[in-house]
Amino acid sequence: MALPQLADLMNLERLDETLYRGISWDLGFRALFGGQVLGQSLVAATATVPDDRYCHSYHSYFLLPGNAASPVIYEVENVRDGGSFSTRRVKAIQNGKNIFYMTASFQTRETNLTHQYATMPIAPSADSLQNDADFYLQNPQLVGKGVRSAVDYHRAIDLRTVDALQPYSSEQHVPLKQVWLKSNETLPTHSTLHQAVLAYASDFHFLGTALQPHGVAVNDPKLRIATIDHAIWFHQPIDMNEWHLYSMESPVSGNARALVNGKIFNQRGELVASTTQEGLMRYLGEQ
Repeated sequence: MALPQLADLMNLERLDETLYRGISWDLGFRALFGGQVLGQSLVAATATVPDDRYCHSYHSYFLLPGNAASPVIYEVENVRDGGSFSTRRVKAIQNGKNIFYMTASFQTRETNLTHQYATMPIAPSADSLQNDADFYLQNPQLVGKGVRSAVDYHRAIDLRTVDALQPYSSEQHVPLKQVWLKSNETLPTHSTLHQAVLAYASDFHFLGTALQPHGVAVNDPKLRIATIDHAIWFHQPIDMNEWHLYSMESPVSGNARALVNGKIFNQRGELVASTTQEGLMRYLGEQ
């Protein structure tokens, strides 16, 4: 059986001028994986802007858990087309209910003032780390049956987590995490698809970073976590056929919410994207 292809997941069916439908993958989670909606909504928005414009940022809110057994409808609103910027708003719908909103801004490419103050952190090489999907199969006691049965879908992105056992530990750790990621299939040279695949991958392991100072494992049955909002800024062209280092940190949590920031570097040390997410983080047991 061939592995699921990200190009197929991001290939939306056009129903009308601003209406699209995407298939869903069941990754074995409690609800539809948020990264799927992030990626597909970006594809839908990009399809409505001029070809010379690329997404430089988007901001989104998750309103309801999605159903992995059903497709998702994306309705795109043309907010504005200016001389060099375009703005789109996307609504994701399942069973007649709005499950997600996203606003994206697009820009023509310009050469202007440029700097990078961020430094790529030191990390073990991707080649020295085990693929997350293989880790799941070799540690069945740590992950649910649903994830193990859907492991082929997890292979679509080659994720390699530094210290993969840490999220399942009851010990306290600093809220830092590093993950190498790239597409497992060779993607065509197309910025829309590469940005969408990066958006898809940006939701893996993100919120779990905030659990590490609390000594709560991601598989603790008393834990309830869910994404509230997610934002990403694209600084450089993306090539998801190459390895990227995703460096994550959680500066603060409280009131059953946690904030996580991420920086994504290519192998040349260029900061290609930045991410931020706030999520629900509620523990139902005693702390």
